Amino acid sequence: MRRIKLAIPKGHLAEPTFRMLEQAGYVIYRREASYRPAINDPGIELRVLRPQEIPMFVSEGLQDVGITGLDWLHETRADVEVLLNLEYSYVKLILAVPKPWKEINSLSDLLEKFAERGRSLRISTEYLNVSIDYLKKNPIYQRLYGDKDPIMITPWWRKGENKNVLLFLSFGATEAKPPDNADAVIDVTETGATLEQNDLKPIETVMESTAILIANRDALRDHEKREKIYDVLTLLKGVVDGRKKLHIFLNVHEENLKRLLESLPALRKPTISPLSEKGWYSVNTVIDRYSFLEILPRLRILAQGLVIYEPRQVLLLDEMDVGEEKVEQKSKDKDR
Repeated sequence: MRRIKLAIPKGHLAEPTFRMLEQAGYVIYRREASYRPAINDPGIELRVLRPQEIPMFVSEGLQDVGITGLDWLHETRADVEVLLNLEYSYVKLILAVPKPWKEINSLSDLLEKFAERGRSLRISTEYLNVSIDYLKKNPIYQRLYGDKDPIMITPWWRKGENKNVLLFLSFGATEAKPPDNADAVIDVTETGATLEQNDLKPIETVMESTAILIANRDALRDHEKREKIYDVLTLLKGVVDGRKKLHIFLNVHEENLKRLLESLPALRKPTISPLSEKGWYSVNTVIDRYSFLEILPRLRILAQGLVIYEPRQVLLLDEMDVGEEKVEQKSKDKDR
């Protein structure tokens, strides 16, 4: 049997990724300092890589499927199929400046102030491509500098035309760069605590990011690989959906049954079973977690014996039927 190659991220995405895979039913055997953990599915070969690298490796076919951040997909501009928003590790990519700069509260303010003073604006970031796109969309940047690219400076090369805005590639500790080595930063933040510790204030959100599941387009055209990839997708989507649901069991008298069903938002039609006592029924269904508090008052009035479970997964198998012709159509739509 051919195995698919699944790349999983190291760093801050690692632990929530392992938790999600384990909740999906996989057993992962992690050895210290090993980048090739074993997994209980013989059809999968795991590899731990930096999230920055995963989009490129998946695009080039070195990995068939991978978990990375949406921010790194945008940064690498890799040509892959995004299969699923995994809905964990939410972060914001923000533009931040020193707190004492009271008069600067947006990118437009920042660009205008430095242009007025005749100074080059220095921005430290790990996200060169995302930063260029963000800067060039700003109307003040367009008015001042037209379509010129900011100058990008790395240890290996320096390119770009606009010497008034400089992007310095950062290799970490980006928040520590101002004010000596940068005037502003474009960096990810989860809580804002690190910005606060370094006396920085966020002035704009460049983008929001979360963990995503991506796949190589050629791997999806391969029947055997596609089936395995969609096994992985089904299990992970089950975890994503399961975290949003509650599984409830309750007893209801037949005179209240119709009224209860009218107000109960079920995942599918609820299971209704007669109880041993005549005139009473058991109702078993899955509801949206966030609607529970809203419907609880009616449940208290109409039902008895409410039991609640948090499902590990909710697998909507009929939604995961993706044949080869659908994969080809999605690829054609992408190429247009």
